[in-house]
Amino acid sequence: MLRRTLNRLLGGDERRVDSRTIYVGPHSCSATEAFIPPKFCDNRIVSSKYTVWNFLPKNLFEQFRRIANFYFLIIFLVQVIVDTPTSPVTSGLPLFFVITVTAIKQGYEDWLRHKADNEVNKYPVTLLEGGRRIRKDSEKIKVGDIVEVIEDETFPCDLILLHSTREDNTCFVTTASLDGESNHKTHYTVPDTEKDLESLNATIECEQPQPDLYKFVGRMHIDKNDQEPVVRSLGPENLLLKGATLKNTQKICGVAIYTGMETKMALNYQGKSQKRSAVEKSINAFLLVYLCILVSKALVCTTLKYVWQSTPGQDEPWYNEKTEREKNSNWYLKVFTDFLSFMVLFNFIIPVSMYVTVEMQKFFGSFFIAWDRDFFDPEIKEGALVNTSDLNEELGQVEYVFTDKTGTLTQNNMEFIECCIDGFQYKSQDANSELDGFCVTDGPVNKLQQKAGKVCVMVFLHLLQKSQSATYGHYIEREELFLRALCLCHTVQVKESTEQDQSQENVVDQVDGIISDGNVGQPQQEQRGFIASSPDEVALVKGFEGIVLISLFFCLLRYELLHVLNFDPVRRRMSVIVRSKSGDTLLFCKGADSSIFPRVRPEEVEKICMHVERNATEGYRTLCVAYKILSADEYAQADAQLREARLALQDREEKLTAVYNQVETGMSLIGATAVEDRLQEQAAETMEALQGAGIKVWVLTGDKMETAKSTCYACRLFQRNTELLELTVRTLENGERRREERLHELLLEYHKKNLFLQICQNCTTVLCCRMAPLQKAQIVRMVKNSKGSPITLSVGDGANDVSMILEAHVGIGIKGKEGRQAVRNSDYAIPKLKHLKKLLLAHGHLYYVRIAHLVQYFFYKVEILIHLMYLHYRFKHHVLP
Repeated sequence: MLRRTLNRLLGGDERRVDSRTIYVGPHSCSATEAFIPPKFCDNRIVSSKYTVWNFLPKNLFEQFRRIANFYFLIIFLVQVIVDTPTSPVTSGLPLFFVITVTAIKQGYEDWLRHKADNEVNKYPVTLLEGGRRIRKDSEKIKVGDIVEVIEDETFPCDLILLHSTREDNTCFVTTASLDGESNHKTHYTVPDTEKDLESLNATIECEQPQPDLYKFVGRMHIDKNDQEPVVRSLGPENLLLKGATLKNTQKICGVAIYTGMETKMALNYQGKSQKRSAVEKSINAFLLVYLCILVSKALVCTTLKYVWQSTPGQDEPWYNEKTEREKNSNWYLKVFTDFLSFMVLFNFIIPVSMYVTVEMQKFFGSFFIAWDRDFFDPEIKEGALVNTSDLNEELGQVEYVFTDKTGTLTQNNMEFIECCIDGFQYKSQDANSELDGFCVTDGPVNKLQQKAGKVCVMVFLHLLQKSQSATYGHYIEREELFLRALCLCHTVQVKESTEQDQSQENVVDQVDGIISDGNVGQPQQEQRGFIASSPDEVALVKGFEGIVLISLFFCLLRYELLHVLNFDPVRRRMSVIVRSKSGDTLLFCKGADSSIFPRVRPEEVEKICMHVERNATEGYRTLCVAYKILSADEYAQADAQLREARLALQDREEKLTAVYNQVETGMSLIGATAVEDRLQEQAAETMEALQGAGIKVWVLTGDKMETAKSTCYACRLFQRNTELLELTVRTLENGERRREERLHELLLEYHKKNLFLQICQNCTTVLCCRMAPLQKAQIVRMVKNSKGSPITLSVGDGANDVSMILEAHVGIGIKGKEGRQAVRNSDYAIPKLKHLKKLLLAHGHLYYVRIAHLVQYFFYKVEILIHLMYLHYRFKHHVLP
């Protein structure tokens, strides 16, 4: 009993199990057993390295781990202990200066971290205790406390969402400080907790703290008076992370589940690996070479001394005559002492001042990039950013550039261009075009076009044409079904604005998607804002904004949202299960062609495949749309399996994926969409200039091959007379494994990897498609570790590019629309891709020339001085009698 109590007090039980138990509200226990609450860490954040007590020993230990500092320390100790020809001040003073300056710099940076920690830890927060609102410092939050957060505030710890002021029991957050994504994300309250927080009595079982921002599993047992406890599943959609910011929601309340250094943000405090430039590595290599030269010269001089003294009459000079005790000392000790004396005499062959000068040159040289007005972008009102000055000269030695496509080569500014429904193409027409008698510029149609996209107008007019030429039966038209699918299958939310705007918006439900305005002829005075996690979804929803899609009798359609099968990069699709007013249960699915085609009938693929390939060739981003009618038994089975999987504490993601794959089979393909993403400004000129400088450009993208090839042609990476070598085993139509799986296998098998590398290194440009983020890093690592160790550079703008940015010798972040995570993890950040040309070909070249001349000058200076001393010694003792 005592051991169990001690383990619970010291947190031993928690370390042995895979989950933790958190009590919310008063906890009832039997009269014979006292309740001992679990011990969790407090909410203090500590990002500093030193304290007042350990700063001196810890900092000295870290500094003397450097070879150069340790070498000069040994030389100084030799000068102090042994009778040497030079004063210890000659080595001790420069070493003291270097150590002191570095310690002051690191101490100041750590003091800033202490200051930032105190600002976070002392930030006032509101807690709900016993029905009262109490203000406390953030560091005093404990696990199980209920915290209140208002709009635009940052969450002080990881919270489970219990209550929101929004009517749909949701809230919106931005996680730009965590993963760099600036898009609004939707989170949901736990059912049965939002009504009465004061009397809430619940128990939470969840996983132990782990750093993955996107994974969380748990369940909540809610106790009700005289009723069985209600069990609710908890997932990432219920978890509000510390560091995220509440947006577009007046107020929320949540229970603290992870605090302090156990929050996901704190667990992701892992520092980036230290990058060293090729020049710095060369200096360290030269250090070993010059150390060998120093030892050899000391050995030669020591040998010559004893050879000279072995001649009769040639002994120590009269002013250096030794005592009898010194003369009778051990001969080997005298030789070793003389050897150390010569080492000290020639020790400045390794200049201690060079390291200080190089560091100062790098530090002040980095301001040239920040001050360059050519890097200023008036659109975002920002210039270039230098996150590290240690790699300035590396910019001038880059041999391989690895670049992302979406958002880097292209603008990531999506516009809905066209769609294909059952093989019939609907494309944006000119202003004076007609469709079978319906003129786009006619009265209300023209006003409709101002509200909706041109593609929507063409589909709508086609529906009107059918309704006039044929009797509309009870079956669902494919065009109408396609529009319904796009209006329902998304996660877009309408952003709240002024009350006047809200009164004009007649949105029935978050899944209505089909917007009725009542008056098509009057355009909105203000643009409606959308909140989404993907620019593709915003483009599609904007394309249908304002369209009056009804069942051709102008009656409003309502759907009940039953389940959302969320998108993830592995599935490459998302689905919704909805129920219509008539009781029909439908599944709508939207995703990449490689993910949708294997799940529909082959004869339907033939109608759409040609249009998808053509759109990809023209550089458009395509999505395929499918649907499935679920019977009552099928839905009951899927509903039970989904609820069971969401309640699982172990392997929840795998169980959900298995259910998703089971439900998303036997679908019917409706059509496909095409979204245009234009090239970045001067992207083609930049790529052409880099290739002209002898730099090889590799494009690593998760997009399909046809789309990426079109972008490479537009960027002049591929020429029309370029011979293309496609490394694909079999095509998708043959039913073989997916290309990304084959590429992953290719990277893992050693002999195939070498063959792949040899082929790619002989190409002028390499394009890798269907790449996952980790596969991008594998490609960079493979080239970086190849023969000759070429200097690599990675450039990207999104969170999926961080892995390859960190892997390359130099990482460049683009300040784009996909968040700032790439910028924060990069070594240098630039507003646009076009600035890469001057950064490499001008600044990088000049940095390399400057530091190369500086290092050569230092070694030349000490070599001249040492050789003069050495030759003088030999001349004096061997030429003169």
